[in-house]
Amino acid sequence: MTFEQLRTFLWVARLGGFRKASDRLHLSQPAVSTRISNLEDTLQARLFERGPGALVLTKKGQQLLGYAEQMLFVEEEIKYRVANPAETEGLFRVGASETIAQAWLPSFIQAFSARFPQVNVDLTVDISLNLRTAILERRLDLAFLMGPVSDYSVSNVDLPRFDLHWYKSRQLGAVDLSDIPIISYSSQTRPYRELTSELAQRVGPKSRVFSSASLSASLKMIASGIAVGPYPRVLAVPHLEAGEVEEFDPGFVPPPLEFTASYLAEPRSLLVENSAEIARDVAHQWHDAHPN
Repeated sequence: MTFEQLRTFLWVARLGGFRKASDRLHLSQPAVSTRISNLEDTLQARLFERGPGALVLTKKGQQLLGYAEQMLFVEEEIKYRVANPAETEGLFRVGASETIAQAWLPSFIQAFSARFPQVNVDLTVDISLNLRTAILERRLDLAFLMGPVSDYSVSNVDLPRFDLHWYKSRQLGAVDLSDIPIISYSSQTRPYRELTSELAQRVGPKSRVFSSASLSASLKMIASGIAVGPYPRVLAVPHLEAGEVEEFDPGFVPPPLEFTASYLAEPRSLLVENSAEIARDVAHQWHDAHPN
């Protein structure tokens, strides 16, 4: 019995299938099947039964799962306490919302690469809803999203928030929110829902709200005078510096954007935990150096 067999067993059990485990471990399905078969031969016990749509742990498999988690936790502790982080290898899958991508994400990647120079990074930029799903489906190791993720299996590290400011084209005069469209985040996000609710109370049915998953495209629409909208200052800086947009006060400001570094707590990964701590430190340093 080897650590690799136990690690493979753990991921097959966690993900409920050989294909998903092979994707996660970057192995072929036959390699995963062979490891499980050899482990079952060594233990002289069947570990999985085929259930509707997925593999199901047998009673022996359920017993082994607890031991496998403990052994792999000890392995992670040894790596953390004894091994040199610079020698850590593998693939680290990180996801980020566009707000983070345009703020401190490059600084995080730089700090992460300095700490773990042999780890490859697979980066995804997407809306928070999709990042949350990717975390729960184990397609991402760590996500910087509008959180927290309310699931018992997820750990959330609080990150600095982003205040929102209203922007309009410098070519526009006084703004009437019942007359000009307001553009916001994707319709599947919390900022969009909160904004539409507030506008319904303040402006009524005459308000028109556009939505876009591309924040850079939204700011370009604001700069061109098509719409106005509330966004973090970091997104507007290029247009502010170019003299294309300016801040204005329509009488209310939506709540700040709350972000977390979120990841699955089990099976434990000290690489992921350390990365979340790096992100928290980098984010605070970035916010201290930039006006919010």
